[in-house]
Amino acid sequence: MLALLRQFAAFFGVGLVAALVHYSTLVIGVEMVRLKPVPATLAGYVLGGVVSYALNRHHTYASDRPHSEAGWRFAAVAGVGFLLTFGFMHLFVERMGLPYLPMQIVTTGIVLVWSFVAHKIWTFGDTR
Repeated sequence: MLALLRQFAAFFGVGLVAALVHYSTLVIGVEMVRLKPVPATLAGYVLGGVVSYALNRHHTYASDRPHSEAGWRFAAVAGVGFLLTFGFMHLFVERMGLPYLPMQIVTTGIVLVWSFVAHKIWTFGDTR
């Protein structure tokens, strides 16, 4: 159980770095470029995902799974996360008219749980 908590803490730390990239892209996209929140957050999600893959592979899961296999698995999990991000942000911001930044925090929490479990079990899981 302690090992799982350490792993989740590493995942959370990597997530903070990826979230900084994601949220920076979101805020710059909305406030400076004048994009709508949903496209801006999806661009941030993709950029944050690149950071997340590189750091999680080495620091969180210490995976021995080859990039050729882990890469497409990561992309599949990230694809579901992308769709979850789109769906929740569209619902919260476009449909319900709620403020984009607090709703991105809620959405990030939902996607965080999905991603941790999916990456632990499937993307970077033990190949033995």
